[in-house]
Amino acid sequence: MNLPSPPLATDRVCRAVTKTSRSNFAYAFLVLPKPKREALYAVYAFCRISDDAVDESPSAAPDAAVASTATPSERLRAWRRELDACFRGEPRHPVMRRLAEVLETIPIPRVYFEELLNGVEMDLVKTRYASFAELERYCYRVAGVVGLMCIEVFGYTRPETRRYAEHLGTAFQLTNILRDVGRDAAQGRIYLPQEDLARFGCTEADILDRRLTPAFRDLMRFEAARARQCYDAARAALPSDDRRSMLPAEIMRAIYVRLLGQIERRAFDVYSRPIRLSNARRLALAFGCWARHRLAIR
Repeated sequence: MNLPSPPLATDRVCRAVTKTSRSNFAYAFLVLPKPKREALYAVYAFCRISDDAVDESPSAAPDAAVASTATPSERLRAWRRELDACFRGEPRHPVMRRLAEVLETIPIPRVYFEELLNGVEMDLVKTRYASFAELERYCYRVAGVVGLMCIEVFGYTRPETRRYAEHLGTAFQLTNILRDVGRDAAQGRIYLPQEDLARFGCTEADILDRRLTPAFRDLMRFEAARARQCYDAARAALPSDDRRSMLPAEIMRAIYVRLLGQIERRAFDVYSRPIRLSNARRLALAFGCWARHRLAIR
């Protein structure tokens, strides 16, 4: 597949992908020194394009070359080839060229990138998850490994910090799943474990038809508590030696915990209108984390 370079420099391409996605990640990047911030733009751009490659609508992908391939499976295979080329030292795609530069100084394990692609591929073949164990594997692949990539850029000294990143990634993904139940249902997807639906007497029809039944609210309350347990596990796993370098991750945690709280305050009505935090709120949370961090190290 021919992948011509756009006129923008590779770092600007990665930055543009991050900023146009309007992701919560952008607020965490603000506190990083420029070299690390630019490195994370490359990592995030890889993750974003990976996710968009399996979107049913090619126009949803931020990169026209990958989106031009006919089917999601073909786009993902093309992106896997680009990853292979990157690790062979022959990157062609602008994001991969920038990523290759990052990997020269920050040796992020290749397995993390491959696991992410395995995770997004699951969305091509699975629309249901029988158990939380199955869902947890998915969360690890699409979010836990993103955390593991990020901490390689942040820098850490203790191996326990990897568990912190994994727990936090799972918590973020569970929060996203709760927020997006309605949108996913419109695509015929139910990420909430089937075993939990059965436990609370919530039917697939309730979710697919967007019915706010007592059973649905009980199910969502249970899953929200599970997400909070993951946030708590992440905090408990973070060694004091690495707290300073994990400020960007803690900003993300603050934003996502607030988002989860908003879902709970809406009594789990994730159907009637979108649940999101304003830019001002996210900036305030980022500033609050930064200020507490500054006070703690004085």
